[in-house]
Amino acid sequence: MRYTAIALDYDGTIAHDSEVPAHVLDGLARLRESGRKLVLVTGRELDELLGIFPGIGLFDRVVAENGALLYRPHDGSRKDLGEPPPEAFVQGLRASGIPLSVGETIVATVRPHEAVVLELIAALGLELQVIFNKGAVMILPPSVNKASGLRVALGELGLSPRNVVACGDGENDHALLDLAEYSVATANAVSNLKAAADWVTTATHGDGVLEVVADIIESDLARLVPRRRRRALCIGKDAEGGDVVFPSRRASVLITGEGRGTSALGAALLARLCKAGYQFCVLDTRGDYIHLPDAVTFGTMTNPPAVEEVLTAMEKPDVQAVVCLAAVPEDERHEFVGRLLVPLREVRAMTGRPHWIMVDEAHDLLPASSEADDSPATGAENTIYVTDDPMALAPGILASVDGIAACGEAAAETLDAFAAAVGWGRPALPPQRPRAGQALLWFRKTERPVALIDVATVRSEPSHAKPQQREHSAEVGQVLRRA
Repeated sequence: MRYTAIALDYDGTIAHDSEVPAHVLDGLARLRESGRKLVLVTGRELDELLGIFPGIGLFDRVVAENGALLYRPHDGSRKDLGEPPPEAFVQGLRASGIPLSVGETIVATVRPHEAVVLELIAALGLELQVIFNKGAVMILPPSVNKASGLRVALGELGLSPRNVVACGDGENDHALLDLAEYSVATANAVSNLKAAADWVTTATHGDGVLEVVADIIESDLARLVPRRRRRALCIGKDAEGGDVVFPSRRASVLITGEGRGTSALGAALLARLCKAGYQFCVLDTRGDYIHLPDAVTFGTMTNPPAVEEVLTAMEKPDVQAVVCLAAVPEDERHEFVGRLLVPLREVRAMTGRPHWIMVDEAHDLLPASSEADDSPATGAENTIYVTDDPMALAPGILASVDGIAACGEAAAETLDAFAAAVGWGRPALPPQRPRAGQALLWFRKTERPVALIDVATVRSEPSHAKPQQREHSAEVGQVLRRA
């Protein structure tokens, strides 16, 4: 399962004229029965929503007030995600006589009264943001929006935004859709949201949402191919300086070659994954990756890791893991990997995480004598195999990987030998041999020729944090209904 949750706007998305039809609720119930989580993300104030939406208990979390309030339907508890509005600001707006609604954090009015709002914000020297959505004018703290509220909800549910589908219809849904891995605008959505979304439904409102719900249940959105690629995994730059990206998010790749080029390319890919918010787990036999700044390391060069600790840590979406196997005796590593990799892929089949797995020195951990394979049925997609001896890998893996990146002076010969071994057919190769920081890249399921690439790097952000290591195993109401 890749998509484990759906985040839905209320008015204009699942609701039409403030009501959610029974058949839409039935469809959402079927989605929940498939094991997915449901999160409602709305600009409405919570008490108003509770008064009009009896089906709210279907949702695992509700984000109200445009990201400022979290509600847990299962026990009725609430959590403020923003500060109350300044009293002087509220009193000033009330004194002006404009229509006004005040929630726990949100303050709202309608157009054309935004001029009064902006003048008062300036006069009081306040740091507030003004969000427009159709006829609504919403005033919130600067860090609060639908995306910030959804992050909190997902954190409580133990979910990653990279496994979320989001649906909306209005201007204030941009942040929501941008945070999600797959974004949907209903057919009745504003034009700029449609332009930004991965998919636009055929039907409007809840019927449009049901189109997406049906495909999530039936194919995990395999049929609704996004109109454009977001968060593409860049592996390097070609001769013209263009990005060379993975052709699919359901792809595995083999990195091979001489010297330290393979580790450099592997580290560059991990940095890209981390920056894009994807969770990874690295099986590291030589300690090449134990100093990755954003990862927690399990085991050291002298102490072996504990499988249970790794699996427990990977339940948290924001944990990036490096499993150092240097202290595991070589004759025990294959058995150790079996105890870790099989349950890790089983977890991924259910939760969609970790999004990527890297196996270093793969010829030792998954040797030709093993029966390992890379078929989707084993949960082995999105795996990076690093080896200096690809012919020593399990045949099932060699036959199933989608691409190969070869580093070093002998890269061309490596590609020729690999193509012959797996029956891909000999590729046409660039005349130049890779230098340091370069590789030959070939994806067999695309029409791309073999490319000579400069390995992509990610500029590190300034940080004083030390790498983590773990060394042991009304009028306003009417308008807001459309927000």
